[in-house]
Amino acid sequence: MNDETLAILVGGGPAPGINGVIASATIEAVNNGMRVLGLYDGYKHIAAGDTSQVVPLTLENVSRLHFTGGSFLRTSRTNPAKDDATLQRCIRSLLQLGVRYVVAIGGDDTTYGAARIAAETRGRLGIVTVPKTIDNDLPLPDNAPTFGFETARAVGAGIVENLMEDARTASRWYLAVTMGRKSGALALGICRAAGATLAVIPEEFDGQIRLEQIVDTLVGAMVKRRSFGQDHGVAVIAEGVAERLDAQQLASLERGARDAYGHTKLSDIPLGMMLRDAVRDRLEEIGLELTAVTKDIGYELRCAKPVPFDVEYTRTLGYGAVRHLLGGGSGALIALSGGRMVPVTLEELTDPQTGRIRVRLVDVTTESYEVARKYMIRLEAADLEEPRLSRLSVQTKLSPQEFATRFGRVVREPALAR
Repeated sequence: MNDETLAILVGGGPAPGINGVIASATIEAVNNGMRVLGLYDGYKHIAAGDTSQVVPLTLENVSRLHFTGGSFLRTSRTNPAKDDATLQRCIRSLLQLGVRYVVAIGGDDTTYGAARIAAETRGRLGIVTVPKTIDNDLPLPDNAPTFGFETARAVGAGIVENLMEDARTASRWYLAVTMGRKSGALALGICRAAGATLAVIPEEFDGQIRLEQIVDTLVGAMVKRRSFGQDHGVAVIAEGVAERLDAQQLASLERGARDAYGHTKLSDIPLGMMLRDAVRDRLEEIGLELTAVTKDIGYELRCAKPVPFDVEYTRTLGYGAVRHLLGGGSGALIALSGGRMVPVTLEELTDPQTGRIRVRLVDVTTESYEVARKYMIRLEAADLEEPRLSRLSVQTKLSPQEFATRFGRVVREPALAR
């Protein structure tokens, strides 16, 4: 038993299961005689030197917390390592609060901030992070999901299932844009779980993406569906394709400031409307009458009530984080492998070239991705050969040769595993 203080904070965007980590970490710390403080709004207040925005966490106020969505401690995207002065204010604030240990719940940016604090304090503060992101883009052992992803996928799949029925009923196409800054894991997962018509993710493209590539991928799928006698469908598109757009096209779309970590605010980029308008223009150009509308799927996923998988997962992570700290560990991300708690050092997660946390992308060479592609409706190389080519081109005002020229640039067989 000891009388040391543990602080818990949440950084980045919300994800289902945050409260499970808060609750289990609090319970394990209290059971070991520790005082527990919850820091409101992530690093925001301590980065400004304000130590008043805290709440004592007890067994009583966290006992049923793990069933709920959102974040009991709220969250923010404040960067504690924005500059040396900000970093030092964070450290001074924690020490003024009597904090010895910190559990930081967050994604790659929160983990990066924790790494800087751990390195700067050199053992004075024990700090671990618990991986949280519905994007599923942290490089965890055994390709384990980040907590919140399974809930977001389940809720997103439910939304897309309803859109698919609406699309069939109203004879229309939905362009559903989902969250996922770097990785298309969420868009692909929702597409697979709901059986959507197709997904478009950034990992499918090499280098910078031209808007025309995405548009022709979508329109090609619409033509192919029409050749089957269907005039409806749902395409699930990862918002991260916007960040990979040709620099000139992206610059023309950026309307808002960047966030505290220097990222483009993808929520300020009207990707769905831009794609809708471009798809409508392309459909008119090739003489195909179809209705295309847009739907953003994002914020409604982040604070959903966690599914049982994330409830169980986060309780184990919170417990493991406190056990690692009490065992003398620090500067690590807490993950699970084979049911066991595995600390991953922040150095292992860091890209030596950028100094930032590495991002896990969808591996398009795997059988898992191959299965996803096999069940999508999208143009393939064989569609540009006879007799398929004529069956497709007749849906438009293009000749077979014109059709092949128009859509040949977006037909690429992915480098699937063999």
